[in-house]
Amino acid sequence: MPRQKGTLNTPQVIIDEIVRRHHEGETLKSLATEYKKPFKTIRNMCTRENNKLRNFNVPKQRGRKPAKTLKEYKYENKRLKMKNHPLCGWTFIVFIKATIPNLSNRP
Repeated sequence: MPRQKGTLNTPQVIIDEIVRRHHEGETLKSLATEYKKPFKTIRNMCTRENNKLRNFNVPKQRGRKPAKTLKEYKYENKRLKMKNHPLCGWTFIVFIKATIPNLSNRP
């Protein structure tokens, strides 16, 4: 009978034992030969369990950091306006720069 979706190949009890023995000082290579599993599998088990203990499940921030001051907020809005405009040619760029003052001056 096939295993259910989402279950691990190795029971959690054995993974905990492997991690405990590794923290006690045994090498990953000796654990791999003893449990008859590839070295990378044992290494990934230890890494995964260590990350769970360190609470690395916090999502990483992507993109630009949010603006903190009013000046940065205004600059970010100007930058996004320029980015979102369909730039048709140099005349359009000159028109946008004329309508938004101090666009070339960065904070």
